Amino acid sequence: MEVIDGREMEPPEPFERVMEAISVLQPGGRIMLILNREPLPLYRALKLNGFQCQATSFPDGRFEIVISQEQGGG
Repeated sequence: MEVIDGREMEPPEPFERVMEAISVLQPGGRIMLILNREPLPLYRALKLNGFQCQATSFPDGRFEIVISQEQGGG
């Protein structure tokens, strides 16, 4: 799984890095994005491009978002 640690990046760099990574993601592949904030605009962009995500928040404010292609023909 590719990991993009965006905690030290300024917007929109994490968004741009994810969009670049999904453009070459192989079927069944996953990407993990780590941020210090919830990337609400990214969720919509992923959905529009046929991807799903599972976000987990942690007490320290960190979010880990696992991104994959939608199942069932998207």
